[in-house]
Amino acid sequence: MSETMKSVCVYCGSRNGNSPAFAASAIATGEMLAGQGWRLVYGAGDVGLMGLLATAVQTAGGRTFGVIPTHLLDWEVGRRDLDTFVITETMHERKKVMFMNADAVVVLPGGAGSLDELFEALTWRQLKLHDKPLILLNIDGFWDPLCDLLQHVVDSGFAGNDILSFVQIAEDVPALQKMLAAAL
Repeated sequence: MSETMKSVCVYCGSRNGNSPAFAASAIATGEMLAGQGWRLVYGAGDVGLMGLLATAVQTAGGRTFGVIPTHLLDWEVGRRDLDTFVITETMHERKKVMFMNADAVVVLPGGAGSLDELFEALTWRQLKLHDKPLILLNIDGFWDPLCDLLQHVVDSGFAGNDILSFVQIAEDVPALQKMLAAAL
């Protein structure tokens, strides 16, 4: 791997969700990352959107870096055929290793784990610990309620307007590609 290869951390669901558009976006994101020569950093699972994403990257000839804690090896079906496969002791360590090995963060539809990962990265950005781009892939308006919540937090006086600028919204994979290209 080239030392200058850019890496994109993707947080996403360990389930497929109930819209075929979510799975299609995971596959399209994987193909796009590989096509751009950007390495995927992700949770090393082989289930749900995570599995579809990694398969798409590998099928398109891209590079993969997966990180999984020991207690999820069986549950998320730890994918051992990655270019880099890291096993951590804890979820916190997993998030740190993923984040530290990426130049940007993308969040596809997902559940509590994806939200946890996003909010930790967003909090670190708010605390000026990094300036990496944070991009929500808002397929079928999935993240609209979260965007409304962030606006509510600002409107209620619990954060400044700057927090809204820390999260970019991509409505589709081509928009995501453009945002990443501009940032990387």
